[in-house]
Amino acid sequence: MKTINELDAVALTCNLPKYGLVRGDVGTAVLVHGDGVAFEVEFVGYDGHTVALLTLERAQVRPLDTNDIPHARELEHA
Repeated sequence: MKTINELDAVALTCNLPKYGLVRGDVGTAVLVHGDGVAFEVEFVGYDGHTVALLTLERAQVRPLDTNDIPHARELEHA
């Protein structure tokens, strides 16, 4: 499993409907807890506002891969 470091872009592996986030949404790991068991991840809109700042477990995020492609969608507020 590839390591996630601070300031790495990560993708959600699950939906988080409480925050209006869906699998594949991209955020930034701003803090690594322990040996990578959890992360503080910030999700930001293209206008620069923070959509959510969440503590997520390793299973809830993955590093971006060279086969990933950016995608834009309108945020549905929870």
